[in-house]
Amino acid sequence: MKKGFIKKLIANHYTVVDEKTHEDVICQARGKFRYMKVDEDSEFNKQLTKRTKKETKFVQISPKVGDNVYYDDSEDQALITEILPRKNDLVRPDVANIDQTLLVFSAVNPDFSFNLLDKFLIIMNQENLDPVIVISKIDLIKEEELNQLKKDLTYYEKIGYEVYYVNSKQRIGIDVLAHIFKNKITVLAGQTGVGKSTLLNALMPELGLKTQEISKALGRGKHTTRHTELYNYNEGYIVDTPGFSKIEFKIFYPDDLKQYYPDFVQYQSDCKFSNKCNHIHEPGCTVKKAYEDGEILASRYENYKQFFEEIKAQKDKY
Repeated sequence: MKKGFIKKLIANHYTVVDEKTHEDVICQARGKFRYMKVDEDSEFNKQLTKRTKKETKFVQISPKVGDNVYYDDSEDQALITEILPRKNDLVRPDVANIDQTLLVFSAVNPDFSFNLLDKFLIIMNQENLDPVIVISKIDLIKEEELNQLKKDLTYYEKIGYEVYYVNSKQRIGIDVLAHIFKNKITVLAGQTGVGKSTLLNALMPELGLKTQEISKALGRGKHTTRHTELYNYNEGYIVDTPGFSKIEFKIFYPDDLKQYYPDFVQYQSDCKFSNKCNHIHEPGCTVKKAYEDGEILASRYENYKQFFEEIKAQKDKY
């Protein structure tokens, strides 16, 4: 049995990069992958609603791009025989084991949203993804407005996030980004219109040509069939899709929200109710005091309160 990882899927044919030889091997999936027995702790076992329990069950699983796998090439047709545990598993795009996400936000058109940024950061935390914040279209915003945006975003830099500013069309800031891709699989995320495709083309001008070739070969739009691919870039890989834009997080209990705010942790140990404090109405809350004293960015805390109420108000799904 040999080991590798899947870098491309097209029409049920998987391109597996062999771990030792680094050669591409075209494989198909073994039939019994369709349903696999998974236990409660398996990464393949997802809690979909508040009422569903994570228990041993049979679930439908198929290999996907980014998977680490074992394969057997002793016969004419090489077969993927085992999918190794995933550290994360995305649906749109349909990829696994992503290391980092470029969170792309435009300075204008559409206007920058701290609410969306905080939502995305929660999702990244849940999916075990390292986010890198990229602000596009900096040429279209007034200088004083850009300076204010940069001032507010220094808060995110202070709590550990990297922030970059780019003008993709003129390739301003693109070279500065290049180093972050080394030894990582990267995907782009952001709402429609922020310039994900433009950024992708600025990073990899050859990608547009490859995409055209694939579409021509398939006789249709590339993403109307099952095609996902990782492309080599600066000693790492970039997922060819323009990224995912779904911005719903699955949190079933409002008490769980605070665990996705790393900047609150340094304060909450001093809260009167310690880790049981939700930082909303509790007396003696040091997170609220930090917000009032300007140590926590105002929009950051206000968004937290909004998300908390949204989770509280959501109806149970069965």
